[in-house]
Amino acid sequence: MCLIVFAWRPGHAQPLIVAANRDEFYARPSLPLAQWPEAPQVHAGRDLEAGGTWLGIGANGRFAALTNIRDPHRPPGRRSRGELVARFLTGELPIDDYLGDVVARSPEYGGFNLLVGNLHELWHFNARESEAVMLQPGVYGVSNAGLDTPWPKLLKAKAALSAAMDDPRPETLLTLLSDPQTAPFAELPDTGVGLATETLLSSVFIASQSYGTRASTALVVHADGSRHLVERSFGPYGGHLGEIEIRV
Repeated sequence: MCLIVFAWRPGHAQPLIVAANRDEFYARPSLPLAQWPEAPQVHAGRDLEAGGTWLGIGANGRFAALTNIRDPHRPPGRRSRGELVARFLTGELPIDDYLGDVVARSPEYGGFNLLVGNLHELWHFNARESEAVMLQPGVYGVSNAGLDTPWPKLLKAKAALSAAMDDPRPETLLTLLSDPQTAPFAELPDTGVGLATETLLSSVFIASQSYGTRASTALVVHADGSRHLVERSFGPYGGHLGEIEIRV
């Protein structure tokens, strides 16, 4: 998952609104959003290469999602980051206990941002930092750096989400995730991957022959605990592969 914008507003009729794009190589095998047979309380996609997931919901209002941190100079981790989301969704540990374990084990993984929460609290942990942070109400975004790092696509997606807060329907969230416009050269970050790749990765929705946005997900959580999830899947050059809608 490479872009997540979200509104956290506990006490509101819709305490959590999430719009997220998972960017990955098209050749990496995965399954779309579904109920997990071995863990029926979990609804998420699945990475078939390592078994984890990038975003999902679980029992008792559990929500988790992650992005990687882009750093071509660091070697990959020994473990798959997707298991961090899967373990939270399938487990029962309180959030603080779970994050304590994640902080201790974070060197085993490549760089990542992790969001975990429930109806009452939402936390963020960046693997480059020493501690997890409980988020206050607000509109946030995370891509492949830190929380609210002002990359052009993050600023654009956050602004679009803020504008949709009066009526945050999944269709509106999916529309903001479909923006293919790349950023001007002068506004690109320098993450060490070269100008051509920085340009490709600078759009909210990424499309190319081998790498791009594989899934766009909209999540609306209601105060009564009900949740509305819609996921659209894509192939090379942004070809639309299907849509799945779940209400639980």
